[in-house]
Amino acid sequence: MLARRELSEAQIRQRLARRGHDEDAIDDAVARLKTERAIDDARVAEAIARTETAVKRRGKLRVTRQIESAGIARETARHAVDHVFADVDAVALLGAALAKRLRAEMSIRNDKEFQRLYRYLIGQGFEPDQVMIALEARRRRQAV
Repeated sequence: MLARRELSEAQIRQRLARRGHDEDAIDDAVARLKTERAIDDARVAEAIARTETAVKRRGKLRVTRQIESAGIARETARHAVDHVFADVDAVALLGAALAKRLRAEMSIRNDKEFQRLYRYLIGQGFEPDQVMIALEARRRRQAV
């Protein structure tokens, strides 16, 4: 299972349980994998955070939710997100997500389009106030 990608302890437990292994065997396997450092939730959290920001261009809130959905503790998720976002320009990331969504159009045609983009960017995990600033700036640039 770990040959493809890093998995959290919760994901390993879930997959082993689905395959019909009993709880004692799962506990033993997880304990062995932890001592061998084959599974490490902090490392998995950082890997998810890097992928979500660099490849999928998602904001802090969405990245944190993705990490937590992998069964990683909230504090570990928050630490990984803070560590990864320390090296990321959040404004540039938001701009890249907006440009990806607008594609070739590069303009916000009307209020309906503005609202659609706002909902999309909020869903991608960006802060509402930062989204509003970015969209208003884009709208002002195209009005000139």
